[in-house]
Amino acid sequence: MRVFRTRSGPVAGSTSPHAPEVTVLRGIPYAAPPFGAGRFRAPRPAASWDGIRDCAAFGPVAPQSARLPGAPAWSPGDEDVLSLNIWTPGNDGDALPVLVWIHGGAYVFGSSAQPDFDGTVLAGHGLVVVTCNYRLGFEGFGHVPPAAGTDPCPDNRGLLDQIAALEWVRDDIAAFGGDPGRVTVAGQSSGASSVACLMAMDGARGLFGRAVAHSAVNACASLRSAARTTTEVAAAAGVSATYEGLVSASPKALVDASDRVTDGYRRDPGSGARHYDPAIYGPVAGGDGLPRDPLTAFADGAGREVDLLVCHTAEEYRLLDEVGSCAKVTGEDRLASFAADFRIPEAVMDAYRGLAPGASVHDLYLAVYGDMMFGEYSSRLAEAHTRGGGRTRLSRFVRQRDGRGRPVRAWHCADIPFAFGTVDDANVHFLIGGPPGPADHALAARMTGAWAEFAATGDPGWPPLTATGGPVRIWDTLPNPVGRWDAFRAPWRAAGLPLLTP
Repeated sequence: MRVFRTRSGPVAGSTSPHAPEVTVLRGIPYAAPPFGAGRFRAPRPAASWDGIRDCAAFGPVAPQSARLPGAPAWSPGDEDVLSLNIWTPGNDGDALPVLVWIHGGAYVFGSSAQPDFDGTVLAGHGLVVVTCNYRLGFEGFGHVPPAAGTDPCPDNRGLLDQIAALEWVRDDIAAFGGDPGRVTVAGQSSGASSVACLMAMDGARGLFGRAVAHSAVNACASLRSAARTTTEVAAAAGVSATYEGLVSASPKALVDASDRVTDGYRRDPGSGARHYDPAIYGPVAGGDGLPRDPLTAFADGAGREVDLLVCHTAEEYRLLDEVGSCAKVTGEDRLASFAADFRIPEAVMDAYRGLAPGASVHDLYLAVYGDMMFGEYSSRLAEAHTRGGGRTRLSRFVRQRDGRGRPVRAWHCADIPFAFGTVDDANVHFLIGGPPGPADHALAARMTGAWAEFAATGDPGWPPLTATGGPVRIWDTLPNPVGRWDAFRAPWRAAGLPLLTP
């Protein structure tokens, strides 16, 4: 057992069972429980303690209905959900680079306790790794109308939690051997979009100097759409869409109501864009702390002082299709409805047909949807950051394999076990197609090494983009292939059309 001293009190960690040089601490509070008087409010400082706090177990996860392999589920009554975890090979005064991980999950599920986010391997590369929980769903991203005589409840509370975790890192990470002046914030999916939002927020400025965004999702909400969601969720919960009504509903009641609203969109093909994969929550552009969506903010120079590493997978929506998260589109009439609901011009659909003339309607739909929501959006974030004066690296994960008689695609989330070096964990084998082989281990070593070098020096091993393009690192079981920027411009770009916001 090793003891470290934080501003709130001493904490004790234990040696990682996989690496004796790494100490692990779990469940350290970085802010107070966001319930009771603090519900729907900005995060507040954590209470201090006197004795040594044993940090052997992960803290409770944020309210959600999901149950993920190898990770704890939320239990109603769990309130101390704003905690973080640390993997460190260092000692006080070592000044090692720090990587802070923000998990994904469509802003409604997930946690820092997922086994694919174990920081042991990255810590073995000389990083102090931090993972954190933050408020999700309505608690973290629901719009709460102001109540007379009280302070307004801020939008984007989940992002404010992430900022509070980064402030904790700034103030306390030196005790664990980390350098508060060399912090990289990283995330995947909604976690990657959170990273992009943090880069655009004044409240996060100076808390990190590098950022990693894997499969950022095109899902910022407007103030109008956030207010509409509140009306729908309140109705499903049987309360008024006011502060008084919403605060009277328990966290479980709002989770259940959100699930009912989501299920309603799934069941109704005539409900518009939300029918296909109804993510009803997201950062509110124009809400508290986030004046504009990241794509617009980056192009105007926001976050240009932060070095950015972007990645996306080649077939993002294949995973969502495999787990039944998105609608099935198998006929031409449904494909036409999909294009109309998202205002996708026929020129884009024709361009995709030209790229894969033998593709089925469903394959075409998944390719277009994946690019619109993840692939092309990620690429445009990289391009906008470059255009705004930032240094940006772009990469693409294409590794496939045969898994138990069927191909496992380069789909959403498949890249993360490789970047963390957790490919041997049985809980991630569904994502990667079974136990890894030697080529998979070699790929994982290259990806963890690139993350570690980027966090330490800002150089993951390939040059940044320029105004006219540049190289794109291709992550595959072939060693270090490199592609051209223009080879990965989706038909959105080839048709000269803007990326449409759903």
